[in-house]
Amino acid sequence: MDPTPATPGMLDACFLGPYAENDGLLEKLVVEFLRDHVYWRRNFHPEDPPAIPTDAAFDPGYRAFEARMRRELHQLSAALKKSVPFHSPRYIGHMASDLLLPGLAAQILTLPYNPNNVSEDAAPVTVDLEVEVGLQLARMVGYPHDPDRDPCAFGHLTSGGTLANYQALRLALALKAFPIALRAAGVPDLDLPDDDWTAFNLGPSAATALVVRWKDWLAAQPAGAHRAWKAKVEAERIERRGLVDFFAAHPDLRVPWVLAPITAHYSWSKGMKLLGLGRAQLRLMPERDMRLDPAALQETLEACLRLRQPVLAAVGVFGTTEYGTVDPIDALVAARDAWLPRGLGFSVHVDAAWGGYLATLFREPDGSLRPREAVAEGFARFPRPHVHAAVEALAASDSITIDPHKLGYLPYGAGAFLCRDHRAMALLAESADYVFHDHAPRGYRARYRNLGQFIPEGSKPGANVAAVYVTHKVLPLDHVHFGQLPAQTVRAAEAFHAEALAFAARVRDRVRVEVPFPPDSNLVCVAFNPVGNRDIAVANAFARRLHDELRVDPRAPLQDRSFFGSATTLRPQALGEAGMHRILDALGLDPAAEGDAEDHLVILRHTLMNPWLIDRHNGISYIALYFRHLEQRIDALRPA
Repeated sequence: MDPTPATPGMLDACFLGPYAENDGLLEKLVVEFLRDHVYWRRNFHPEDPPAIPTDAAFDPGYRAFEARMRRELHQLSAALKKSVPFHSPRYIGHMASDLLLPGLAAQILTLPYNPNNVSEDAAPVTVDLEVEVGLQLARMVGYPHDPDRDPCAFGHLTSGGTLANYQALRLALALKAFPIALRAAGVPDLDLPDDDWTAFNLGPSAATALVVRWKDWLAAQPAGAHRAWKAKVEAERIERRGLVDFFAAHPDLRVPWVLAPITAHYSWSKGMKLLGLGRAQLRLMPERDMRLDPAALQETLEACLRLRQPVLAAVGVFGTTEYGTVDPIDALVAARDAWLPRGLGFSVHVDAAWGGYLATLFREPDGSLRPREAVAEGFARFPRPHVHAAVEALAASDSITIDPHKLGYLPYGAGAFLCRDHRAMALLAESADYVFHDHAPRGYRARYRNLGQFIPEGSKPGANVAAVYVTHKVLPLDHVHFGQLPAQTVRAAEAFHAEALAFAARVRDRVRVEVPFPPDSNLVCVAFNPVGNRDIAVANAFARRLHDELRVDPRAPLQDRSFFGSATTLRPQALGEAGMHRILDALGLDPAAEGDAEDHLVILRHTLMNPWLIDRHNGISYIALYFRHLEQRIDALRPA
C-alpha cells in the first residue's frame, strides 16, 4: 500500500515544537505505549504471582529509595535546563535541531524492552528492523535494494558517522587484501592474478566477485578439504596476520594510502590510527572553494601509479561538517573507473554523514532520480549542477556514511554505514560461539539477523533502530514525504544568504561582511572585518568576540542569549591560494606573511535545520531577527 501523500500541514505534526505545541500528542503516545508495555508484562505468564508485594510502597526502605530517586531526577531536570536549546529557531549553530516525534516516541516505546541488536537471540524484532533500515537508506541513495537479487546493498546503524567511516576502512582493506590471501594459499581454479600488485589492485567490484567465486568453490569441496582450504586462506588474510606480517610476507607491496579532501572529518585520521594503517597514509587532497580538486586527485593518482603506491580508497564528502559543501562525487567515481584498467584499483567512499538525507529531495516515490529541473522548482539556486551530479553519482560509489541523528532529526547514537554490494560483507564476518549459532543461514534477511558478526560493536541498542525505522515508515525517503524537511531548510538557507547580503550593505560603513561561497546545502558561513583594518589577526579577534555572544555559557541563564551560533575557520589549504586571496581582498585584508600564526580566517557558521526559522503562521523571520541582533552586537563591539 502506498504511503499517504504529504500535506502542507504535515510539518506541524512532526516535532514537539519550539513552544512544545505538540506536548499533548507526545504525552498521549508515551502513556499509551507505556501502558501497553505494562499489559505485555502482566500477560506474559499471568499465572505467576507479583514478585513485588502490593504493600511494598509503604515500606520505609521503599519510600526512602523513592525519595532519593525523585531528588536526583529533579536535580538532573534542573541541571538540564542549561542544555543547548536545539529545539528553538533561535539556535542556528551546530548540526542539531528538534527531534522528529515518530522517532522520539518509537525510541521511548522500545527502551523498556531493551533489545540488543547484536543478534536475533537478544533482539528478535529490532534486528530485522535494522536490516530494513539499511535497505531504506540504500533506496534513498540509489543503491540496489532488492534482497532477492544480487547485487543488493547492505546497511547497518552505528553510534555515529565516525564509526561508520571506520567500517568503510575495514571493508575496503579486507577487499583489497583478500585476493592476496587466495594467491598466498595457492587456491586453484579461481583464475587469480599472476602477481601481488595486480591482485592488490583488482578494485572492489572484481574483489567482491572473487569472494563469491571462492565461497562457491569452497562449498563444492568435500568436508575435509573444505576445512583445510578455509583454514589455509584464513591464515593468509590480513585480518589474521596483521599489517606488519602481511606486508613483510609481500615485500612488493606498500601500505596503501587513503585520499581524502582537506575538509574531511577528523574521524578519518582517527580511523587510520585505529586500524594500524597510520596517519601518514592519509593523504589530504587540495581543494578549490571548499571542494576536492579533481585535477589534484588525478596528479596524485599519476604519482601513485608511477611509484607503485597502492590506494585503498578515495573519499568524497557530501556536505562537509563545517561548510556544507559537496565534493564532486561524480569525478571520484569516474577516476576510480578510469584508473582501474591502468592497474590502480581503489574504492570510493562517500562521507555523507551530514548531507545524506538531502538525497530525499532528489528521489521520486518510486525510487527513481528526479531531474535537476524538477528538484529546482521552488528554490532560487538549489541544486547547483555539481550538487545534482554528485547525488546521481552516489549510486555508483562503493560505500556511504549517513547520520540519521543529523539531517534525519533523530536522537543521537544513530549513524549508518552502507555498502553497495552486501556480498563483500562476508569478509568482515566474525564468530562468537556464545552469541551466534554455528550455521550458515540462507537468504539475505536470515544472514544478517546475527548482525554482531559484521559490525564493529559488540552490543548496540535496538531502541535507536526502532526510532529510525518508524520515522522512515511515517516519512518515506522521497521528496513528497521526508524531502519536505530538507526542502524547508534549503529555502531557509537561501533566505539567510539573501539576508546576509542585505545586512552586508547596511553595515558596509562599519564592517565588511562576506559570504565566502554560496551554500550547497543548508549551512551558510559569514566572514567579518572592521572597516579600515588590514590585519587578519584583528579580524579574527572581532569574529571571536561576536561568537562569544552566540554560544552557550553554562554560567549564565540561557535567556541571556538572543541567538546561538557556531564558528569555524577558512584556511588556504581548503580554499586554494586563489580562493583565499579572493575572500581576503573582498574583506580588505592583507594575506598572512609566511610564518604568521594566524594564516586562517575565523568566520561564523550557521546550520539552518529548524523548520520554523521562517514562521509564516506568526509572520516572524528569525533570520531577519538574527541579523538585526548581529548589527546591534557589531555596534556595541566597535570602538567609538
